[in-house]
Amino acid sequence: MAEEKKKQYKVKLPEEQEAGVYTNAVSVHFNTNECIVDMAYVLPNTPEPMLKVVSRVNMSHRTAESFLKVLSNALLDWKNKGEEKEK
Repeated sequence: MAEEKKKQYKVKLPEEQEAGVYTNAVSVHFNTNECIVDMAYVLPNTPEPMLKVVSRVNMSHRTAESFLKVLSNALLDWKNKGEEKEK
């Protein structure tokens, strides 16, 4: 059985986005066509809990599944590297 070759992509990031944005909360919504991910910041010192959305990403269900796998693998890699350092 031949192994599938995974494509390597170069990432082009607009200069104004290089610094990124800080987020400490996330909200995920699904509808029949897409998955919507809101990255947010919990606003401190407000009378009632409030989130300020700093980025919204709309993606297809297939892309959401792919994102979940990539994020899970990246998190596992990061955890494993931390455990190796502790040894």
